[in-house]
Amino acid sequence: MTSSSKTLGDLFDTFEQEAFRLESLDDYSNSGNVDAYRTFLSGQPQPQDYNSRWVAELRSHTSQGKRIHRVHIVTRPLTDYLRFELGWGYQKNMTGGEEFFILDVTEQPNPLAGVPDFWLFDAESAAVMRYDDHGAFLGADVLPPGRAAEFVGHRDEALARAVPFTDWWAKHGE
Repeated sequence: MTSSSKTLGDLFDTFEQEAFRLESLDDYSNSGNVDAYRTFLSGQPQPQDYNSRWVAELRSHTSQGKRIHRVHIVTRPLTDYLRFELGWGYQKNMTGGEEFFILDVTEQPNPLAGVPDFWLFDAESAAVMRYDDHGAFLGADVLPPGRAAEFVGHRDEALARAVPFTDWWAKHGE
């Protein structure tokens, strides 16, 4: 399989040390977990099995010493969707070993303005995530290996400016 024919799923199946995600949108509400989002909006409690398949996948990686972490660029006040994602999703996914960081650009310029959402695997493979204007996932474009260095730079910039999610949530969580 050539790298250009790899899918995002292939990259998840084969990474050896690190998977990093940059999230820049404030609404992914049409990309999955739509029913859970509606449940959240209605004030119902989080279902016991919420995100259980993803948490199991996370554990399969983190139990092998692999790191999965992400930075989300946010502005306050949080959208309803971000309150859901951070309050339900991040809290649940942390039980599988995923690490989260927040880059709050409410009172500072966004140092990564214009950088698309992406996954970066082992600092060698990058996949750009595509969404429509309504938060619906359109697909992932796995980039040629030569492009990975650009996304390593974006990862490093994001991590240098972000704070641990739990610290940020304790101060700004809703």
